[in-house]
Amino acid sequence: MGYLNQNQGYREGLLESRSIIKKDNFALITPDGLVNNVVPGFEDCDITILGSPRLGARFVDYLITVKNNGGNKQGFAGEGIQSFVYVVYGAIKANIDGKEYKLNEGGYLYVPPHLKLTFENNNGGEDSRLFLYKKRYQEADNVGKPEIIHGNVNELKQEAYEGMDEVLIQDLLPKSLEFDMNIHILSFKPGASHGYIETHVQEHGAYILSGRGMYNLDNNWMPVDKGDYIFMGAYSPQATYAVGLDEPFSYIYSKDANRDIEL
Repeated sequence: MGYLNQNQGYREGLLESRSIIKKDNFALITPDGLVNNVVPGFEDCDITILGSPRLGARFVDYLITVKNNGGNKQGFAGEGIQSFVYVVYGAIKANIDGKEYKLNEGGYLYVPPHLKLTFENNNGGEDSRLFLYKKRYQEADNVGKPEIIHGNVNELKQEAYEGMDEVLIQDLLPKSLEFDMNIHILSFKPGASHGYIETHVQEHGAYILSGRGMYNLDNNWMPVDKGDYIFMGAYSPQATYAVGLDEPFSYIYSKDANRDIEL
């Protein structure tokens, strides 16, 4: 139910949801129940704010459906805030400081904190769906400034994750100290899992692109599906098993990196 599947009004049976919210710890947010927000600067867009400081995150994640003439011409982020956009499906034309970037499904674009992102739909009259991220950039001594990064995940090599051939990772940004974060895509073949339950200071915001899994969030095992969103706070134990028969369990997620903890 909800605006994403255009299924509104009374439903048969009881009101229920798989969503679980534990502020400052973890959250599972399912598509059923998401609401459409109005955010200045976004025109002809359906937009949902997923992870945010109100949940406990130090970043903001958005899920955006861009209509035929939709986009953001006003400019997004900048002034110390970096951004990243990933095309779940469809196509957009993005612009940074007068330079145009055409992104199709699987395309991505990182925008440094001193620049603004603008974009418009470029999908022949059909909707496009975007996963959009922003985070205030954390300066560090004796490192350079991050640069614009763009590409397409379909052209990136998949590497074995921690030596496991059935778990593959793609790094969408360079492993360089200029960046205080990274974006990854992690894919599990059916039956594969993490090698251990992770517990770490980094936090994640993850949008599930395909497949199904059983996810451990703070030692609570719960089913997750394509289109779900997961927030994993600092020190929240986390791991997953991929389930299903026909496709990998895959998600795109952010991770803070390359910085000490500020006091």
